[in-house]
Amino acid sequence: MRATTPSSGTSRGPLVLVHPSDELYGADRMLLEMVDAARADPRLPDLEVWLPTDLVHPAAGLSLCGVLEERGVTVRHLDVPVLRRAYRTPRGLARLLGRGARLLAELRRSRASMVYCTSSATLLAAPVARLAGVPRVLGHVQEIWSRADRAALTLPARSCRRLVAISGASAASLPPALLRRTTVVPNGSPDPGPPVPLAGRTGGLRYVVASRWNGWKGHATLLAAWDEATTAGAAGTLVVLGGPPASGERTDVPALVAALAHPGSVEVVGEVADPSPWLEAADVVVVPSDRPEPFGLVAIEALARARPVVASAGGGLVDIVTPEVDGWLFPPGDAVALAAVLRRLDRPAVTAAGERARRTYEERFTEREFAERWREVVLAEQA
Repeated sequence: MRATTPSSGTSRGPLVLVHPSDELYGADRMLLEMVDAARADPRLPDLEVWLPTDLVHPAAGLSLCGVLEERGVTVRHLDVPVLRRAYRTPRGLARLLGRGARLLAELRRSRASMVYCTSSATLLAAPVARLAGVPRVLGHVQEIWSRADRAALTLPARSCRRLVAISGASAASLPPALLRRTTVVPNGSPDPGPPVPLAGRTGGLRYVVASRWNGWKGHATLLAAWDEATTAGAAGTLVVLGGPPASGERTDVPALVAALAHPGSVEVVGEVADPSPWLEAADVVVVPSDRPEPFGLVAIEALARARPVVASAGGGLVDIVTPEVDGWLFPPGDAVALAAVLRRLDRPAVTAAGERARRTYEERFTEREFAERWREVVLAEQA
């Protein structure tokens, strides 16, 4: 797909952002913030977003490309080499090599002045860009690297002049050679405006969880804790947004809900283009990941709306949520501990934490703060 060509009239080659998915989850929403930050500064060249062709595109209204095109951004679907589990076979590696060769040709045709790999999954594009003669190559680390990731990604990441990590936990997972060229820029979130106050609400608390149904995102832990808490008499409603990932391990959320003792207390909404209405309708946002989250974008989106967060105490989430101030933490994967948190929450405590949550957002996680720090890194490499 193509949108209209940007109109700044610059003769420089484009800034190409290589992104691994055409969805609207956390990393995709951060891509939108990078686009807005780049387009707001005339010192940066026109940009293009290159998306892969190896996954089924989401339904209308749920695609990243649709949002980008509405903003007048040039979008191209190409054979981008994205590191996925499905390619970790001899046949898969051969397919990746073919995609790399086609990307090389496209980069040479585009005469890109900078390539920005927006995720570790697209870092395979970095050495291809260097081979194509692109003068500046940068990468964005939105993950916590495992040992297997370090083995697969360290070499291609060395083709990047600079890496941006979204949290201290993300940066700490990199090998020392890469950490020396890494800058931490925490994610930000657009200001949704004056929040809908929690004060004055009555009845049971309304919780929401919003993420892909990946196996490690903690849906099974949350639903086990929810079952225990509701059986013990805790009143409330849980709303589940999201859907199964296009690839990789997944959790069958509807089946787990159907097996609960009180399935009527859980509403499975599924995938939505914009989670904002559900976050605003909620009293508490839950981020129950079983493994450390590299950051936890939905947590700061909740804080921006004056909604406190119940989160697992791992990765970037511990840098976002202050226990007993703007939210509550529990050990990752510990359904018993999570159930204990759910049982003791009441409306006065949630309302007070919500007021402090908004202050946390304003002090640390605004869109403007992210844009200024991200542009500073990119412009420094352009100089």
